[in-house]
Formats: sequence, C-alpha cells, structure tokens
Amino acid sequence: MRALIIEDEALAARHMQSVLNEVGNIQVIAVLDSIASTVEWFGENPQPDLVFMDIHLADGSAFKIFELITISCPIIFTTAYDEYAIKAFKVNSIDYLLKPITSEAVEKALDKMKQLTGATSMQSEIQQLIASITKEKAYKTHFLVHVKGSKLIPLQVKDIAYIFIENGSVKAVTFDDKSFVIENTLDELASMLNPSVFFRANRQFIIARNSVKEVDLWFNNRLALTLNVKVPDKILISKVRVSEFRNWFSGDN
Repeated sequence: MRALIIEDEALAARHMQSVLNEVGNIQVIAVLDSIASTVEWFGENPQPDLVFMDIHLADGSAFKIFELITISCPIIFTTAYDEYAIKAFKVNSIDYLLKPITSEAVEKALDKMKQLTGATSMQSEIQQLIASITKEKAYKTHFLVHVKGSKLIPLQVKDIAYIFIENGSVKAVTFDDKSFVIENTLDELASMLNPSVFFRANRQFIIARNSVKEVDLWFNNRLALTLNVKVPDKILISKVRVSEFRNWFSGDN
C-alpha cells in the first residue's frame, strides 16, 4: 500500500513513519509539510492508496487543501485534539488518529478504511467533515472578562458551569464557583455557545451539561435541576421544553 504523510512537525512525521513500518505492508512515498506542497504534489503525481493528514499544517488548516484540489483516496486525519474536540471528526468512512499515534490505532483505522465505497463517497464524506469542523469552530471558546477594574483575563468556555442574569447583569459561573460579568445578552450567548454542550433552560439560565447533578420532577410536569455548583435560584425546565431537554441531555439533538 502506497501512503502519503502530510505532517508539518518533523518529529511527528518520523514517528508516523516508524509506526507504519511496524504495521507493515505500507510504503511511505512522500512526506509533505504544508498546503502548498500538498497541492503541488497531487498536481504532479497519481493518487496514493492512503493519506495520513495532520489537521494543522505550516501554512494553515489542512481543510483548505480540499478547496484547491480533489483527493479521491481514503484519508485518515491525525490530530492532537482531545476526545471532546474531535467528536466532529467522526463521520462515516473517515477516521482519525489521536496523537501520540500507535500501531494498534493505525491497524484499526486501516480496518475501517476497507469499508470505503469509492471516490465519490470519499469526497462526500470529506465535505461533511469540513462542514462539521467549520460549524464546531464557529462556537465561542473564550471570553475576555473584566476583573479588578480595567484588567481583562481570558475565560475558557469549557470552565463555565452556567450563565445567568442577576440584577440586570449577565454572569458566568465556573465549576470552581467563580463569577464573571459577560458583556452579551443571554439570547446572544445562546447562539454563540455550542448547543451540544449548553442549554437555554429558561429566561434566566444557560447551563452546561457537565454541571447537571440531578433532575427532579416538579409541579405541573416541569423539571427542577440541581447543579454541582451553587445557584442563586431554582432552575426549572417548563413542561413544553421537557422533551427538548431530555434529548439534549442524552445527546440525541
């Protein structure tokens, strides 16, 4: 099998070659480190049997490549992202390898590759992947928040347990019970935050899934949420939104 490695870190590229040698029956025909070199290589060479492609290259995101050329062979993406960040990579017929890469991981990816149905299917899956990543990246990951007067510090979205309105101010509360004022409305934040992670519980609260400790049945078929951090008021889910909440919490939305 003729394989192409697209990786901008020399050490990672050497490691990948070593792993592929261990797996066996794979000939590395070239190692490329950028979008430009990849586009040039495909313009001058036939399609390989397989491509191992890092997401972040020396001159930008690897997904730019697919806007410039057509790659019809199977592609296995490599990434240093954690499990949460790479969930969008899981589309049919395309796999990913989480660094540091092992021979066992490569062998499993090769087994999955055997299920590919052809060039047309591969191009379709790549487009789905690009759309998923683009959407995922569009959501807010950090806020700059005020502390001690004019000082600003970064607040990571993954650290936020819930956001609520208090005395006309929108505040984000972290899992370690710190509170920060955010200069956006709840309506704005609802569209800025990843809906698979955050839920608009009611007019006062946006909650993170990981903050939910207990869910109790409440009066009039509502739900009452208990979080694993302190909250100033009881968080209630209205009767009409119970089904939506259940789907969100179970990951079915």
